[in-house]
Amino acid sequence: QVQLVESGGGSVQPGGSLRLSCAASRNIGSFNYMGWHRQAPGKQRELVAVITSGGTTNYAASVKGRFTISRDDAKNTVYLHMNSLKTEDTAVYYCNGAGVWGQSWGQGTQVTVSS
Repeated sequence: QVQLVESGGGSVQPGGSLRLSCAASRNIGSFNYMGWHRQAPGKQRELVAVITSGGTTNYAASVKGRFTISRDDAKNTVYLHMNSLKTEDTAVYYCNGAGVWGQSWGQGTQVTVSS
C-alpha cells in the first residue's frame, strides 16, 4: 500500500498564497501520474492539477495561471503552489497518484480563503 501524506493547508486572505506538499512512501518516479483534487462543501471532488511521470502538467481552467504543480523526486514529494487565492478556492485538497499497484489517496488538507 502506497501512502500519501499532505501538508501545508491553512487559512489565508484573498490574494494570498499557500504551498501544499504531498509526501509519498515510495519513489514518485514509479507513479504514472500524481495530482491534486479538491472538494468544497456540498460539491463534487474535482481535479485541480496533474503531473505525469514525464513531467507534463495539466490544470483546471479555474486555477490555470494561479496554481503550479511541481515535483521533487529526491524528496518523493509533489507540491501545489497556489497564488492569488480566491474565496472559491476554499476546499479540502487531496493528493492522489497511480501506478502499477493501483491508485492511492491522501487524507486531505483544508484550505480556507477568507477575509
